[in-house]
Amino acid sequence: MAQYIEQYQRRRLISSYFSVVLSIALVLFLLGVLGMLVLNTKKLGDHFKEQITISVFLKDNAKPVEVDQLQKSLAMAAYTKSAVYVSKEDAAEQYSEDIGENFQEFLGYNPLKNSVDVNLKADFVSPEQVTEIAETLSAKTYVDEVSYDKPLISLLNDNVKKISLWILIACAVFTVIAVLLINSSIRLSIYSKRFIIKTMQMVGATKKFIRKPFIATNIKLGLFGALIALIALAVVLYYVNNNFPELNLFQDIKVLLLLFLSILGLGILISYLSTYFATQRFLNLRTDDLYY
Repeated sequence: MAQYIEQYQRRRLISSYFSVVLSIALVLFLLGVLGMLVLNTKKLGDHFKEQITISVFLKDNAKPVEVDQLQKSLAMAAYTKSAVYVSKEDAAEQYSEDIGENFQEFLGYNPLKNSVDVNLKADFVSPEQVTEIAETLSAKTYVDEVSYDKPLISLLNDNVKKISLWILIACAVFTVIAVLLINSSIRLSIYSKRFIIKTMQMVGATKKFIRKPFIATNIKLGLFGALIALIALAVVLYYVNNNFPELNLFQDIKVLLLLFLSILGLGILISYLSTYFATQRFLNLRTDDLYY
């Protein structure tokens, strides 16, 4: 009978530890994902901004030397990420592939123009700066037209700002939720041992002596939960980086290391504080109050 009771208590203890570790791991993993979003919000926004193309269409009578000079000057400009010359023949071939038929056979000629497609650096993608660049290029005598998606640029800038704000708010909310969930799990774990705590206190053990094993155990659980969260986060980062290499998530190792250390430190800190205050609460209760 005594052996059965001992096994039952051991299973309850393992179950309690497992629930604490699992809650810590899940919450810290979500915080890590949000932390990565916060750190990479600008990078994500810059990636989408640099996909916007300004097409500089050239007049048919533009001289090759003028076209070559334009492409080189655009490639060297401070605002340019890339500048690619697209001949009217290449443009026609691409357009035919997009629509699924050869429109030149129907029209009898190629109405498209030679162009230089310019992708700007993210810092220069704003309605005012793009308009200024477009006006400068339009002033050249051999440029027929400068085309770009004005509404998309305004929409993209507005959405990047909104997303950044909401990610910060979500990160703050989840941090509070993380603290509350981990604190609740640890308090429930200690609640089941409240009579042991009071018994030790009644036989003369000091509060520090009673708290010490609980704090040590839950710090280990917090550390273990944080390590599980970090492993899961590393797997997610590896997967995302392999499928979206343009994001280059592993470019700044110091930032990633700081994030991982922060998650590890947060798991240990919350575990310590939650255990300290939970044990202190039961130490300060009267014996009769332990039953409520």
